[in-house]
Amino acid sequence: MTVRRALVALCLAVSPVALAAAPVPKEQLLVPPAGADHYVVVSEAGKHGDEWRWTLPDGGIAYRESILLRGLVFEQDEVVKLDATGKPVSFTVRGVTPSGDSAETFAIDQATAHWKTTVDEGQAPAGQGTYNTFGGTFLAGDATIPLFLKAGAAGVALLPSGHGTLERSATAFSAVGPNGPRTANLYFFKGIGQSPAPVWLFDDGKIFGFVGALALMPEGYEANLKPMIAAQEAAIAELAPAIAKRLLTAETMRPVLFRNVKIYDADKERFVTGQNVVVSDGKIASVGTALPKLAAGARVIDGAGKTLVPGLWDSHMHVSDDFNALSEVALGVTSARNPGGSIELAVSQRERRAKGLMVGPEQFNSVIIDQKGPLAAQGSLTVSSLEETLAAVRKIKAANLTAVKFYTSMNPAWIPPAAKLAHELGLHVHGHIPAGMRTLDAVNAGYDEITHIYFATMQAMPDEIVAKSNTTLRMTGPGKYFKDVDFNAEPTRTVIRTLAERKITVDPTLVVVEGTLTSEAGKVSPAYSAYVGTLPPAVERGFKSGPIPLPEGTTRDEARASVKHMLEYVAVMRKAGVPIVAGTDGQGTELVRELELYVAGGMTPAEALATATIDAARNVKADKRTGSIAVGKEADLLLVDGDPEANIGDLRHVDKVVLDGALLDGDELRKEAGFSGRPK
Repeated sequence: MTVRRALVALCLAVSPVALAAAPVPKEQLLVPPAGADHYVVVSEAGKHGDEWRWTLPDGGIAYRESILLRGLVFEQDEVVKLDATGKPVSFTVRGVTPSGDSAETFAIDQATAHWKTTVDEGQAPAGQGTYNTFGGTFLAGDATIPLFLKAGAAGVALLPSGHGTLERSATAFSAVGPNGPRTANLYFFKGIGQSPAPVWLFDDGKIFGFVGALALMPEGYEANLKPMIAAQEAAIAELAPAIAKRLLTAETMRPVLFRNVKIYDADKERFVTGQNVVVSDGKIASVGTALPKLAAGARVIDGAGKTLVPGLWDSHMHVSDDFNALSEVALGVTSARNPGGSIELAVSQRERRAKGLMVGPEQFNSVIIDQKGPLAAQGSLTVSSLEETLAAVRKIKAANLTAVKFYTSMNPAWIPPAAKLAHELGLHVHGHIPAGMRTLDAVNAGYDEITHIYFATMQAMPDEIVAKSNTTLRMTGPGKYFKDVDFNAEPTRTVIRTLAERKITVDPTLVVVEGTLTSEAGKVSPAYSAYVGTLPPAVERGFKSGPIPLPEGTTRDEARASVKHMLEYVAVMRKAGVPIVAGTDGQGTELVRELELYVAGGMTPAEALATATIDAARNVKADKRTGSIAVGKEADLLLVDGDPEANIGDLRHVDKVVLDGALLDGDELRKEAGFSGRPK
């Protein structure tokens, strides 16, 4: 059960946990014996780590994990003990993740179960449920799979709380490996995450692994990764048409009038009251104070106390599957920039969305290009030469995607010619800045956009931070030093001026630095507090993660001061003319928090909202057809129950969403997307 949380953490970002004590060092962790079951952690970019499983003399099941991913180190072991019925009676996790100490314990003392993690501790009657670990190794998730298989549709009650089921799909795959072909069957965990989580099991019920942007599978079976991803995505895609059929009906396409509603005029960055907006045939037909004559059968929605805004944009959302795409729409997002995913999924979702077979935002997709090696980004097109880099750029163009995203381990010498080719092919160039390069180096090499606020600070960082910006120092370095940066002094003054003059976009993802540098263990991060009570307990438990360890000699107060200065930096850049686009690099629920941080840094709500509407549309050259409420533009709209001009956080209160002209109910969307109710 721990696997899904860990997998999401690895694929998207560091999933922080509090540093409660010095972690058990690598040298003291369990050593797998010869003959231990050996699994590997891989992606299409290559191998990232190893996991082992074996049985101890006392009958306990031992696991050992060793992963190096993009400079992030995971060295953990875990021991699970089962009773005679196969139910786990104790878990012990030791070691380190990029977040620090991963220590976690669970044990049953007579009739009482006790647990302690880096974010919580508690107890409950032992018979109340099966413990669901907070952290731990990928592979140890197999310890509870037999219980779920035995329980069937009845499912399993979980501790600290929650309930889950494991359902078999119709999809099977013949995986070829050292022991010959073996059948792997696709199952879905339900009730534990917001959406079903796929897992592959052998015919005997034992775990084959997990596949996706990051995968776990038996050693020797790595060649099955790409076809298994395709099979899994096809299985998930088979579920999407039923959802689309329920939501996208003839009724939803009727003309609609939003009467007497306050609107957000993104083109002029202002709010206007008393407006009447008509949507018909997928377009915005009229906007103004006059009440238009309506076609027969048109719906009328009273806008009193509500605000109509353009559909939101998440400009940094790694859309992992169709479930994730649906969740974005439930959050009011009608357009998303996916800055790094598989070409195959991007093309598939684009085609199926166009046919009305899935509900999701329109996506503008990038693909990551990174240099082959141990620090390569998972899921990237890995390259070993300039020639391979140019070939990767052409491959992205051939798939009719929109952008190239370079990553932190790229050879800096390959960037200028690759960016030149990308521009010749009409592709946007953005990404992380390779280690050794500073902000203006990337601009001069051909970047159209800087991804993440910490890379926009690199001009002012010490050499030792810039040299290792392909590790967690890309975040913790600015966390230590940025508080002292003067925007009106060199080198940052020139950075701001250059970005503004050349119209280089910045995609700040401030919620990432807020979460990784300033959140408090055991307390829900501000990005998620409004959603507590609307998602499965295991998901909400993850909201209590804390910050990552800081460099020696750096205090948490210094990190908070640096993050506050980054908020101000974003507002200063935008005021100077630097295009800013709002994105999350998370689950999507963080988008409104990103806008709240812009307001906290000095923007008005109207200015902040532009970064998630018209500015985002301009960034991908789609502003002539979407991004604002204007006659003739595509009908992508969000009706908010509240007034985001007074409180930008009201954008979380999704009442209705108009997606390509289809009027969708917020409550129905949330139900389909795995939310149990409206956010606070």
